Amino acid sequence: MELYPNRGKNLVIAVDGIKYARYPVKTPLVTEKDRDPVFFVKKQLPGILEKGDVIFISEKIISIMQGRAYQINGIKPTKIAKILSKFVQKRPGGIGLGMPETMQLAIDEAGLPRIILAALFSLLTKPFGLKGVFYIIAGDQARAVDGPTQNTIPPYNNYAVKAPLKPDKVAEEISKEIGAGAAIVDVNDWGVRILGKSRIFKINEKFLSRALKDNPLGQCDESTPIGIIRKIK
Repeated sequence: MELYPNRGKNLVIAVDGIKYARYPVKTPLVTEKDRDPVFFVKKQLPGILEKGDVIFISEKIISIMQGRAYQINGIKPTKIAKILSKFVQKRPGGIGLGMPETMQLAIDEAGLPRIILAALFSLLTKPFGLKGVFYIIAGDQARAVDGPTQNTIPPYNNYAVKAPLKPDKVAEEISKEIGAGAAIVDVNDWGVRILGKSRIFKINEKFLSRALKDNPLGQCDESTPIGIIRKIK
């Protein structure tokens, strides 16, 4: 299988003066019928991996396979979710918690008291120009709730997705099966978060964040939820 960069994305990035290729791996549409993340990821990689490769996997497909994707019209937001969502800053290409349905999922994950506390501190610190306070307090489970976007592959353009469960465990199981370092990542055009990583290959989170900072898998309908980082010799 030949690997190419996604359109508009660079294949190569330099980290500490060393060049690395980030190969996106195109896959079939993931559904919750797939069920087994380890089997799914391994199935996409025969004949591709080389010694020293690191695999990074979009957290969204892990969540989908775990049954943590929800049709928007099936989510019933509470009144407080409707109110809080109005105060979320919306960004191009991603709605985050800026709609009642995704805010409701965040409340379900983090608990209402924590979300209210996060909203209160966010409001109090806003005049001082502090950003991200809400998510610092609300926690990773709230931060990782992913809303639908116009360019998302159908049918997930009408879904909201929670964070994956036990991402460290999933990454470890994938790593053992494929014989390479593996990480579950949340990467978009605004940042990189490492949700889970295998320990046996000692992946450096700072390196991984820098290697993925330009979002090489893309943000739209590329259908490349898996990537390979490979040092260029």
